[in-house]
Amino acid sequence: MDPLRHHAGPLQPAQPGGGARDAPPLPRPGDRVIPWSPLARGRLTRDWGEQTERSESDAFGSILYQDSDRQIVERVADVADERGVPRAHVALAWLLSKRAVTAPIVGATKLHHLEDAVSAVELELSPEEIARLEEPYVPHAVAGFA
Repeated sequence: MDPLRHHAGPLQPAQPGGGARDAPPLPRPGDRVIPWSPLARGRLTRDWGEQTERSESDAFGSILYQDSDRQIVERVADVADERGVPRAHVALAWLLSKRAVTAPIVGATKLHHLEDAVSAVELELSPEEIARLEEPYVPHAVAGFA
């Protein structure tokens, strides 16, 4: 098994030492990442202000995201609308475009979550779309890991 070298959390594409969406070159050939919460606890699948049972009760999730992340969520929605696909497809295709990603941890609680994950494998984003998604990113501090 390849060593895991990088923390790869949600909405953290270019974080030093982490972030799989725009992972920096890994220290050794063959190193890989397994991103957790690739849909950012569902935030990448719905409008920024939309509340869910989980978002209302997830204390840890409430500290993970910044107002600056809203632009990323909006751009995922824009690309999804332009492509005529669900937002989850775009978010997962974005993640899967990174060579270091081996197996995102998708917390599927419904059948359509699995269907979205499988369908995302077939969606290839253009370099321009990827750049558009990544442009508004602001680095985050690592949360929940000491």
